[in-house]
Amino acid sequence: MRALQVRALLPDHGGAGLADLPVPVPGPGEVRVRVRAAAVNFPDLLMTSGSYQLKPELPFVSGLEFAGQIDAVGEGVAGWTVGDAVVGGNRIGAMAEYAVVPASALRSKPDALGWDEAAAYPVAYLTAYVALVRCARIEPGEWLLVHGAAGGVGLATVDLAKALGARVIAAASSEEKRGAVARLCAPDAVIAAGPGFREEVKALTGGKGADVIFDPVGGDVFDESTRCIAFGGRLLVVGFTSGRIPDVTVNIPLIKGFSVVGVRAGEYGRRFPERGAENIAAIDALAAAGRIRPHVHAALDLADWREGFAMLERREVVGKVVLRP
Repeated sequence: MRALQVRALLPDHGGAGLADLPVPVPGPGEVRVRVRAAAVNFPDLLMTSGSYQLKPELPFVSGLEFAGQIDAVGEGVAGWTVGDAVVGGNRIGAMAEYAVVPASALRSKPDALGWDEAAAYPVAYLTAYVALVRCARIEPGEWLLVHGAAGGVGLATVDLAKALGARVIAAASSEEKRGAVARLCAPDAVIAAGPGFREEVKALTGGKGADVIFDPVGGDVFDESTRCIAFGGRLLVVGFTSGRIPDVTVNIPLIKGFSVVGVRAGEYGRRFPERGAENIAAIDALAAAGRIRPHVHAALDLADWREGFAMLERREVVGKVVLRP
């Protein structure tokens, strides 16, 4: 089978490449899936150089999430049959023609989504749901500022927040991205992500500031966000795509009465399995009802994986890139 295999941890994905590997055999409790589409996520890029917190043993096949059809089931597996359409993942292994994962790592593909869309939504929308519902406990009518709103997780957060009844301010770096976010998700306002956004946020919220701020960027964006958050607000720390991990002096949240909350959606589900299952069921129900709609920026053949990775690195992606093995 074709697979994107990482054989060495090198810069510029130099240790990764297409490989012809044996088709894996599912063991007890496992399922083999014929992968139809696999999403590209920033952790996939980081793992090729050993820059992510998860460091799989070499060699490994890249890919956090996929959509496909069950091809074989291992001993003791109940509830799944050959031909079932599923989504899932196991942190690695998705970027291949076949993936073997624990049966518990799969769920049924929502009928409303095609293969590409189905591969693109599990990680992004789960992160958005844990951030907004579990961590921020966002309420209908509250103001939400989403940084990096054109990215895979950012766009999912805008989309989900609208479905939850929040009033959304989407911040994106270019006019093209802002136009795309406005067209795809119709937030209440779309603003530039550059310095000075705090004044726009205050004006839009009547001087109050945003009740919730979703920040996957960090750096200067985080610093300025502390200046436009409402009293009692929740500043969600999701990542540091700017490259700088910011600091905050604790007198600022004390005086302004806001909370800084870390978001780790996968770890949340591992720590609280019952709530994790509820989170997944919630986003699946929203997808099945057509209330959320993931956007695929590009769908490429697996052989074009390097271009897909480069799209993320150039910050040009609106939504998600998927690879078709």
